[in-house]
Amino acid sequence: MSQSFYDIPVKTISGQDGTLAPYQGKVLLIVNVASKCGLTPQYEALEKCYQAQREQGLEILGFPANNFKGQEPGTDEEIQQFCSLNYNVSFPLFSKISVVGEDQHPLYHYLTQTQPQRIGGEDFAERLKSFGNTPNELPDVLWNFEKFLVNRNGEVVARFAPNITADDPQLVEAINAELAK
Repeated sequence: MSQSFYDIPVKTISGQDGTLAPYQGKVLLIVNVASKCGLTPQYEALEKCYQAQREQGLEILGFPANNFKGQEPGTDEEIQQFCSLNYNVSFPLFSKISVVGEDQHPLYHYLTQTQPQRIGGEDFAERLKSFGNTPNELPDVLWNFEKFLVNRNGEVVARFAPNITADDPQLVEAINAELAK
């Protein structure tokens, strides 16, 4: 029998081992984040979304990853400090992981296999190519700040391209629909 979504091992950014079990019954937005990316200002919209909707049961979980052009080179401590000082991030951050490749974290293996298609991203993939990058093919994560929406039962219900921000109407509507259930 395969492990439950909530049994996947994770480590907090402060180094504590755990699982996703504390988030059972919550709507989750799981995001691979980076401090030195053109998309890094998305932290601001993510934090606003978290502040506005955590009372309704939304949790945003940030997973720093250094898979794309070395855009998250810092240690967990440096990442936590950066997020706190620059964006006043209060949503949970986790220890740096790999979201693609041979060393892909089990959480991202689960997310990408369960929800292999993303909403949006075609234009973003073209932009990546214009900067000389080779975009990953589905089901792999395209870039930093890709977002996975997980319902209160631990089911991955949607996946959004990196350039779809937390205040984008498509994402807001999807989150609100899950919170209403």
